[in-house]
Amino acid sequence: MNPALPNFYYVYILRNSQRNWTYIGCTSDLPKRINEHISGKCFSTKKYLPLELVYYEACLSKIDAFEKEKKLKHFGSSIAKLKQRIKNSLKGRAG
Repeated sequence: MNPALPNFYYVYILRNSQRNWTYIGCTSDLPKRINEHISGKCFSTKKYLPLELVYYEACLSKIDAFEKEKKLKHFGSSIAKLKQRIKNSLKGRAG
């Protein structure tokens, strides 16, 4: 790892569109964690397969990432606004 680069922490959202279900998580290794979810290695998401990554956000500190995750999980308006942004983004991709 390059010491000049910051260590990012990621807040991410996975979705199962067939069940209209979302999962919000936080990690320091996004590719590894997403692979764990998609391959069914995570107890909390394996029964909701297939999943797709629909959103992620990089944070410069672990505290910031966990605070963002907490807000998304506990404050309905935050997640509702983000879900609307994701929905609008997916519409643009389909056309």
